[in-house]
Amino acid sequence: MGTLTYLTKRFPRLSETFILDEIIGLERAGLPLRLVSIADPGEPLRQERTAEVKSAVTYLHRPGGARAKAASWSSMAFALFELAIRRPRGVAGVLLGLRDRDSAATAAKHLLEAAYLARVAERSGSRHIHAAFAHSPAAIAELASSLIGVPFSFAAHAKDLYLANPRHLAHRIERAAFVMVCSASARDALLRVAATHLGAQRSAALAGRVRLQYHGVDIERFVPPAGARRASGPPVVLAVGRLVPKKGYPVLIDALAELAAQGADFRCRVVGGGGMRDELEARIRSAGLTGKVELLGARTQEEVRQEYTKADVFVQASVVVESGDRDGVPNSVLEAMASAIPVVGTDVAGIPEVLLDGETGLVVPAGESTALATAIGALLSDSDLRARIGGAGRRKVERELARDECSRAVAQSFWELAFAPGAPAGFAAVARRTAWEAV
Repeated sequence: MGTLTYLTKRFPRLSETFILDEIIGLERAGLPLRLVSIADPGEPLRQERTAEVKSAVTYLHRPGGARAKAASWSSMAFALFELAIRRPRGVAGVLLGLRDRDSAATAAKHLLEAAYLARVAERSGSRHIHAAFAHSPAAIAELASSLIGVPFSFAAHAKDLYLANPRHLAHRIERAAFVMVCSASARDALLRVAATHLGAQRSAALAGRVRLQYHGVDIERFVPPAGARRASGPPVVLAVGRLVPKKGYPVLIDALAELAAQGADFRCRVVGGGGMRDELEARIRSAGLTGKVELLGARTQEEVRQEYTKADVFVQASVVVESGDRDGVPNSVLEAMASAIPVVGTDVAGIPEVLLDGETGLVVPAGESTALATAIGALLSDSDLRARIGGAGRRKVERELARDECSRAVAQSFWELAFAPGAPAGFAAVARRTAWEAV
């Protein structure tokens, strides 16, 4: 049958629980994965569920110091040399195509990485290569596909989509067997890129290759608390996400300062690590919120789950930053909804696709602290509104965004688009049914 070579950028990364969930879901669906990561994130914390991944991870850049780095580059160079001997025309064609890349250094790096990926794919009998992101993983997967003649696909999410070179991205869309997106807004952005750089006629022909597949959330793990969220004390506002500009934390702090000035009683807990910590701590002090707003740092998913059980309101203050980077559908929004916490979010990218304003959440314009403060304040002051919004959010994820159902849909796409065309008659359907009956 062969394998599916699955390439991600850094695995396992603490903040990318959606990648971890997808890998586990694909393995549970019976897909024979060959997991490859460009690098090890080298983070001190790992999600507990990483232990559930069955596939060993091959790193293009081996973890370690200078010796490991040198060994990695040597292995990649040898893989390219070996391919050039066995497939001279294929390698020559790829080299000619590299002339269109913006950076010679980046092109050379991606070529070496692709050669090693191609070797891994060949040795594991791969029938398909899938890149988990639209930027460097997709670029490497595309080159590996060309080197050995194996089809490839890629997924597009947020930063990888909005900050990728649009001309190269359009080319990848045209070359890929299919593209997966995790929000309708990402699908629309991809098709706009294709229309701009390939023309209306060619882009229209590609529309069917872009498949919308939401990631979903584990509704068995993230559940409404059995009892009261807190025994006593002021209501808790929770925010979860890396401390990076697109998460909009300065706007959140300004909104909380407005609420405090109005006499609102609350505590805010922010979960996430990142480079903005010093800046945000200074802003908290300047706003007079010391003791009211706490930056907790990075946490595992289980620790985050515990935070949801104590929160009264969840806030996703996402913004679109100057570079164009933005969120897709943040995992934390779905986790909060599954936990029946009322969510305040902004009108960025895929957030309004799951937060229906006034029904499953409250949606405000991005970057507007006063509007954010008003929405948070409305929920803090009205327990009935919190219960209604929180309950509706839980019901929406149960109906439409349960992780197992979303994982089945992703796995189905791979069976149909990457495996079924060349599989023995009836094999894919039997394999899918058998794998899921065993769960």
